[in-house]
Amino acid sequence: MHDFKYKNNQLCCEKIKVHDLVERFGTPLHIYSYNTLTDHYIKLRNAFSEIKPLICYSVKANSNLAILKVLVDKGAGLDIVSGGELFRALKAGCPAKRIVYASVGKTEAEIATAISKGILFFNVESLSELRSIDSIAGQLDKITRVAIRINPDVEAKTHKFITTGKITNKFGIDLNNAYKILLLRNKFRNVKICGLHIHIGSQITESAPFVAAIEKVTGFIKKLGARGIKLEYLNIGGGLGIIYDKEAPQTAQVYADEVVPLLKSTGLSIIMEPGRFIVGNAGILVAKVLYIKTTPKKKFIIVDCGMNDLIRPALYDAYHNILPLRKISKSEKADLVGPICESGDFLAKERLIAKVKEGDYLAVMSTGAYGFSMSSNYNSRLRAAEVMVNKNKVSVIRKRETYADIVRNELFFKAE
Repeated sequence: MHDFKYKNNQLCCEKIKVHDLVERFGTPLHIYSYNTLTDHYIKLRNAFSEIKPLICYSVKANSNLAILKVLVDKGAGLDIVSGGELFRALKAGCPAKRIVYASVGKTEAEIATAISKGILFFNVESLSELRSIDSIAGQLDKITRVAIRINPDVEAKTHKFITTGKITNKFGIDLNNAYKILLLRNKFRNVKICGLHIHIGSQITESAPFVAAIEKVTGFIKKLGARGIKLEYLNIGGGLGIIYDKEAPQTAQVYADEVVPLLKSTGLSIIMEPGRFIVGNAGILVAKVLYIKTTPKKKFIIVDCGMNDLIRPALYDAYHNILPLRKISKSEKADLVGPICESGDFLAKERLIAKVKEGDYLAVMSTGAYGFSMSSNYNSRLRAAEVMVNKNKVSVIRKRETYADIVRNELFFKAE
């Protein structure tokens, strides 16, 4: 569910007409609903209330400081994957002990900073990384905690680019090698292995893959217990899917009903890392129709945003619903494309789209996750502004870039 609905034929975000927002702030424009954002977090928290997990929002989904601050203030922790995300997490006021750090390629500098800040733990992806963390912690005269990321070799039934739990993926450690590492745990003097971590992919709409992965890990935990290896945490990652088109994803409660009994049986503290589930349907991207072009083969609706603003359609052939700001009864088949000099610059292909005219606006729905966070300045285009709506109030949470912004760090070369 979300708070972008038609009222008197006008698309609204909570109590404000989207048209009024674009008239005020221009386009392209990312618009977020505070109520949708917080409601999805609370639904997840309530569904799992029996085991009281630490819900670490996945910063990569949408890293805007205002969004992070809203969730942290509601009690969320943060799941980070880079030094920049650590900086953002701390800037947003997240206590270090509510931060977990993933990524297969953490640098020495990133590891050292995270240790010095006192994060809850690292999710370790390889033996080499574990050795590096141990060495760096020793240099800092610290003992830091880690969880071993398990690759359970489970098919997530999602797009191949966003599945992460198969042995052919770069993520995690297989069960056999993880077992060997845990048997040698006392050799790492500056690292305490305190938990296990799994994350099998993104945009997963059914519970079976999660259940299969958790069952594998719970069996592994029992095997470890038989060898006297005690853990504190089980981090079950994220990956819950949302509705983009005709998906029928499980609700938070259905998911909880399936996995909570398994999680309780471990006796461990549970951590979750949702991103898309919380923020995906809390945002839209609004574009202005610049031109309508008819060719012998098809019709193109050319708008003022493109793959630099939303790369998911080009990258994953992802579907986003396209809605006019004012309800229009007639529709026509067209490609919705942007101004980027790439044939892959499209937001929708061969789609029935409301019969708009030049100067109208279109809303690309469900762009809260992996929308702005994956955007770029390709073609030297300015990245979009972002605003947050709470009932009948709106706040700018990211100013629109200027041309000065995009060359700020560039220097002229001086030949000898």
